[in-house]
Amino acid sequence: MTIPVRSGPVRSGGAPDRTSADRPDVGGLVDRYGRVATDLRVSLTDRCNLRCTYCMPAEGLPWLPKSEVLTDDEIIRLVGIAVRLLGVTEVRFTGGEPLIRPGLPEIVAAVGALSPRPVLSLTTNGIGLDRLAGPLREAGLDRVNVSLDTLDPTRFTELTRRPRLDAVLAGLAGAVAAGLAPVKINSVLMRGVNDDEAPELLRFALSHGYQLRFIEQMPLDAQHGWDRSTMVTAEEILAALRAEFTLLPDPAERGGAPAETWLVRGWTDTVGRPARVGVIGSVTRPFCGDCDRTRLTADGQVRNCLFATEESDLRAALRGGASDDELADRWRVAMWGKRAGHGIDDPTFLQPARPMSAIGG
Repeated sequence: MTIPVRSGPVRSGGAPDRTSADRPDVGGLVDRYGRVATDLRVSLTDRCNLRCTYCMPAEGLPWLPKSEVLTDDEIIRLVGIAVRLLGVTEVRFTGGEPLIRPGLPEIVAAVGALSPRPVLSLTTNGIGLDRLAGPLREAGLDRVNVSLDTLDPTRFTELTRRPRLDAVLAGLAGAVAAGLAPVKINSVLMRGVNDDEAPELLRFALSHGYQLRFIEQMPLDAQHGWDRSTMVTAEEILAALRAEFTLLPDPAERGGAPAETWLVRGWTDTVGRPARVGVIGSVTRPFCGDCDRTRLTADGQVRNCLFATEESDLRAALRGGASDDELADRWRVAMWGKRAGHGIDDPTFLQPARPMSAIGG
């Protein structure tokens, strides 16, 4: 099987929009602009045990009925198709909160047994990770990203509506003890809420050997209350960091990684290499032209972009008896229609109906 690859970088709008006649019937997940998706994000549940103010209302959301959520076997089969037939090389498990999915270690173990074996990671809020990090590592998980927006217990409770900061910190420590390296932290700064904590968060991460990634707040909240004018931008984050740290250009090739990274002078990581900090400027510094991601929701829908307003249903076809080859081709069709960019700056931009917790990171 030949998996199509890009011959060079593709920027939004910088490549011709090819017709459906050009779409390959075999091979990988290529779109009309020449981008190839090799990184699969798999949402295991839309449920979460926090109620972060920028994600959902205090009362939570209408959760998916159990009958609509993919079973363990269905997840494993679809991920297997992505790896064996579509060229996926990295699989990240997301939610909602993936740690509350029953049977998570067994799912990880089954995906880790695929050939060729994909790199396996997990994005979590960290609650319960101290208990599950060891079993997940034994099952084959390679690394973990933990969401942490503040180090202040009172602020944490206000932001998440749960007094669980100690549990998150214990989860980070548990991930290190289990050997899930590198342990990354994802932080979202909000104006007037926690935007004064950028240097403190970086100092905390550096002193513990974690890799910190700041993420611009995106229009993916259930309340549709996102306002670009109040968003803390990548430039503002970098300015706050540079007030207390010396940041140097990172010579490493970025590739399709969403984060721009900088070396932090005077700091090293756990193995003695220069420490890094990253900023994911999804809104003000979009990286759509190099995007290599495809997404599978907990109810079996393919999303070719985080901000897509349309989805392609694999669950119905799977439960209707479709073969692996038929499911693979449906996935190819879904990715072929990917837009050149997310279009947040376009006056016609519409926020996705699904919030982040229902899409998966």
